[in-house]
Amino acid sequence: MAFGRLERPQGSQPMNEINMTPLIDVMLVLLVIFMLTAPLMTSRLKLDLPKADAPPAPSSQPSVLAIALTADGRVHLNDQDTTLAALAEQATVTAQQKPETEVQLRADRVVPYGSVAELIGLLQKAGLNRIAFVTEVAPVSAEPSK
Repeated sequence: MAFGRLERPQGSQPMNEINMTPLIDVMLVLLVIFMLTAPLMTSRLKLDLPKADAPPAPSSQPSVLAIALTADGRVHLNDQDTTLAALAEQATVTAQQKPETEVQLRADRVVPYGSVAELIGLLQKAGLNRIAFVTEVAPVSAEPSK
């Protein structure tokens, strides 16, 4: 008779290492979520402002000069046909009386850039430096023109 050891099948042994792959995947997903949401959270401030019994500030209407350049090359000041010389004179007078006057410039799409630049130079020479370009809102579904 032979004496031998009875071998028992070994059961599952405890793991002594942590599988890091799922932990790293979760951390990367959280990082991406925070990177995407952080800029959105900082741009929307919800403030509960204090109340005051002070009267409202007087609303002074800023003076505005509306200038338009049409496709045929004519210049309009406040929807009235005018010349560049008369416009320069009016701009100088306005700049002396109210230097914070804003010029709202509307130019037809086909007006050459040189004409617009000449008009801007004339206005700046007169002393009016606040020039706004008026445009129309493009439809949402329209593709940009080339």
